[in-house]
Amino acid sequence: MTQRTGTLVTFAALAAVLAGGLMSAGTAAATPTERQAAPVSEDATARSVNNLGLSTAQARGIQCFLRDSYNYTGALDGLLGPQSWRAMQRHLQRFGYNDAIDGIVGPNTIRALQRQLRYWGYRDGADGIAGPNTQAAFKRWGDHEAARC
Repeated sequence: MTQRTGTLVTFAALAAVLAGGLMSAGTAAATPTERQAAPVSEDATARSVNNLGLSTAQARGIQCFLRDSYNYTGALDGLLGPQSWRAMQRHLQRFGYNDAIDGIVGPNTIRALQRQLRYWGYRDGADGIAGPNTQAAFKRWGDHEAARC
């Protein structure tokens, strides 16, 4: 019984210390502060770029295609970011893409891309996963467009 009482006293003391620490923080800790916008890092930019295995030359070729046919107005920098993918999604509407034109490379975008890539030798199903065969066909298309750009 003495050991149990000692344990309870220890927990009560610990709870009091923690509560006192929180109370001493006052309202300043509870009041939200105005957040400064963090500068965009290279990591954030890299996450928004999805070349699906294309080299920058191949991706630039795709951007040239999108510029010429699907209202892509961004830089021809070989980085397929959201603006490139929005133009690609407009193109992919011809291949069954019927989701939002949001520049996000999700499964629906990949499925439509896979249907389009049949022209470039893609023979697997449209499963929405950009595996090695999807990437190889995308590279063939990118090589073709890079030669024309």
